Amino acid sequence: MKITDARVVVCSPGRNYVTLVVETEDGLTGVGDATLNGRELAVASYLRDHVCPLLVGRDARRIEDTWQYLYKGAYWRRGPVTMAAIAAVDVALWDITGKAAGMPLYRLLGGASRDGVPVYGHASGATLDELAEDVQRHLDLGYTAVRLQASVPGLETTYGIAGEGVYEPADAPRPHEAAWESSLYLDFAPAMFARIREDFGYRVHLLHDVHHRLTPTEAGRLGAALEPYRPFWMEDPTPAEDPSAFRALRGHTTTPIAVGEVFNSIWDCQQLITERLIDYIRTAVSHAGGITHMRRIASLAELYGVRTGPHGAGDLSPVSLAAALHLDLAVPNLGIQEHMGHTGPYTEVFTHAYTFRDGYMHPGERPGLGVEFDEAAAECFPYEPRYLPVNRRLDGTVHDW
Repeated sequence: MKITDARVVVCSPGRNYVTLVVETEDGLTGVGDATLNGRELAVASYLRDHVCPLLVGRDARRIEDTWQYLYKGAYWRRGPVTMAAIAAVDVALWDITGKAAGMPLYRLLGGASRDGVPVYGHASGATLDELAEDVQRHLDLGYTAVRLQASVPGLETTYGIAGEGVYEPADAPRPHEAAWESSLYLDFAPAMFARIREDFGYRVHLLHDVHHRLTPTEAGRLGAALEPYRPFWMEDPTPAEDPSAFRALRGHTTTPIAVGEVFNSIWDCQQLITERLIDYIRTAVSHAGGITHMRRIASLAELYGVRTGPHGAGDLSPVSLAAALHLDLAVPNLGIQEHMGHTGPYTEVFTHAYTFRDGYMHPGERPGLGVEFDEAAAECFPYEPRYLPVNRRLDGTVHDW
């Protein structure tokens, strides 16, 4: 089953997506997601100029060999651009293999470990009253787990606050600059949790994303302050380049810690997992080398009692979400899957078999991923330059965003 063509399509049906399309001599087509928010064209070029020519003539069934060929053969390993490109190839080949077998992908991964994939939604508000209303809206939709983000008093803008529809931070042709001050946030976040627990009790799981903005000591203070409100997790409390920072943080709080959406490989999270410095690993299929590599990460995590909680924001296409759901259904140590959903006219380009009901998602029973990509429709939505913001503290210092 030789590959006869591999091509890259960049389109913007609501936001920018990079889709890899792989065709075989048998007439089968597979798709993979190579989106890297704010750096989409870098991955598209890596695929188009360097990877796609190498795929033609290869056996689409040799998924592991192709993964090793693209990872080890390039010499310059890892990094977000390389691993996003490898991920797109890997997922497209799994899609083809599932279609050739006439099976949904999760069955090729060992079958279902659960009946459905637990997911969490994103509630936000400019005020705590608005946040409470949005939490109720999510509960009415059937969610049993909700991420909380609200505007911090004293700051003009705050990460994670949705306007109309799905939150999308990459919203400008040049990065806009946001203001931040950790002391204001540290005073506010516990009050936010207290209000939502007072309104909704403890039957709903509450999550929160710190977005890498605190020092280990500050993160320890926040984790300790949140303990009475029993968060499901505190996400990305401090920048993860230095795993030893999490050892210091671990000694100050029992609040569960989730990290990893910016990780690209098993080597990025090896120490955090093996030293049990985190509770959830959040690597994404489309950013960490595809299904083949994500299975390795999940298996390592299982050995140390760490669960998966894959990144699933709107800056990953329905192709990526479908791939994550198939893997989520199969691995034994899933914690929860992020589900932000998508915005704009994306359904004109992507159709999917996955479904949501009563707090759970299922990838569906179509062969392969269960996602169809309409290339003709994609041409109607050309790429639009959009960047993530840059963060500055109130004194003007560039800060982690």
